[in-house]
Amino acid sequence: MNLTPTGLVVMPLGVVSAATALFVMAVDAAEDIRIVAPGTLMIAAVLLYAALLFYLGRSGIANVRKLEARAITDPLTRLPNRHALHEDIQLHSQANDEVALAIIDLDSFKQVNDHYGHAVGDQLIETCAAMIREACGDEALCYRLGGDEFAAMMTGKVAGTILEGMCRTLLARMAAPVAVGERHVTVGASIGLTRSTAEMRIPSSEMLRRADVAMSMSKRGGKMRCTWFNESFDRRRERVREIEDEIRSGITADEFTVAYQPLVDAESSRIVAVEALLRWDRGERAPLGPNVFIPVAEDCGLINPLGLWVLRRAVTDAMRWGDVALSVNISAAQLRNPEFPIKLGEVLEETGFPAHRLELEVTETCLVLDPVVAERTLDVIRLFGVRIALDDFGTGYASIGFLRRFRFEKLKLDRSLVELAGVDDASRAMMLSSIALARALNMGVTAEGVETPEQAELVRLAGCDQIQGWLYYRAMPAHEIDRLIAKQASDDDAAANPPVRREGGNAA
Repeated sequence: MNLTPTGLVVMPLGVVSAATALFVMAVDAAEDIRIVAPGTLMIAAVLLYAALLFYLGRSGIANVRKLEARAITDPLTRLPNRHALHEDIQLHSQANDEVALAIIDLDSFKQVNDHYGHAVGDQLIETCAAMIREACGDEALCYRLGGDEFAAMMTGKVAGTILEGMCRTLLARMAAPVAVGERHVTVGASIGLTRSTAEMRIPSSEMLRRADVAMSMSKRGGKMRCTWFNESFDRRRERVREIEDEIRSGITADEFTVAYQPLVDAESSRIVAVEALLRWDRGERAPLGPNVFIPVAEDCGLINPLGLWVLRRAVTDAMRWGDVALSVNISAAQLRNPEFPIKLGEVLEETGFPAHRLELEVTETCLVLDPVVAERTLDVIRLFGVRIALDDFGTGYASIGFLRRFRFEKLKLDRSLVELAGVDDASRAMMLSSIALARALNMGVTAEGVETPEQAELVRLAGCDQIQGWLYYRAMPAHEIDRLIAKQASDDDAAANPPVRREGGNAA
């Protein structure tokens, strides 16, 4: 049945034929029994009207059912959607059994869409949906909440324990590349879990919020893991929001400063470089280290303006320090920002700072999150003449292929590797092999965190070019670097031009 533009009902031919047949049968019956009465036509009309009502009612119910099914079903995966999940949680919460919920979020879906297009992304979603269905089996219900987010729900006396086991099985499967057409795509997942019990019933919306918070903690904790919701997560999130607001006001109030820690030549102990380090002068408020406020700035997007401010301030200060190199750390968020190379070029052009004296330090985390974008960004940065250093080497999983791919100009050995090398044979062997690898790939080597003369001698003999640590200098304000550089220049002049010693003697 369809509606014409005039609003008239157009019925399928089969229904019209059936109604017409009823009408003709009624008239024929009346003629056969020789009954000629006005009531005969009325009966036929009633039968026709009844047929019409029957068809309208039947087709209307079918259409309503289709619309209802469509409203609670994801069109791509045919899984129930978020609305269906809310209904199911509310339904099962009426029983006395435990209700367990898992939120499953894919870790690298955005990168797949960016690299291969949305068609491949849709195929990946369908493949992952099939994997989640298989992991859930007949014991748990699975849903697609939208984008790259799925959910699984289970009820029963030990629903939470069983659901966690299913999630860990799913993670084990996702550790291997997923076949999508002719491609094999590496995609992991982060999972958050929560439960509602007969003793403490939780509304469906609150269950989804808690599971989502737990999932976020899984991502923050390194991804590819399951995390149960804890009340402390909410307190932490509230504190993170407070820090975010304080960062915003701190930028406006000019509370941030840059400190510089010198790096010395391993042989001569002369200052050859300085590393710019962000500091936050919070006045009478409790101090916060960079390890606390920088991740918050990265999450909320403030690291881009903050990092650009650090870069501009550092190159402006370093203009006074002769040929001393300047190292500046950049975060993963900055590396993913397509405008960062443009802003970097603007800073170099506006300040006139020599690009060859600037060294940007990145960590493995910056690179493995999105290696294609990272490689493209670093290639653009190198075109300016800026050098790239890999920071904190020895704490991750960098392979020879990884190092060759990104072609770093310098490797910075993490302080933990330096500390252990003095007391542990295996760590010492690892440090020596790292230095040998760097040499083979034509990279310079810097040892970080050197605090004792024994450590300094060890890394010097091992072949490090530069040393950084409290044994030599701590981080200090720019004016202290001015003083050190001036003293070093004075000492160099004195060494190059020793005073003339005049011979004494008696007059003739």
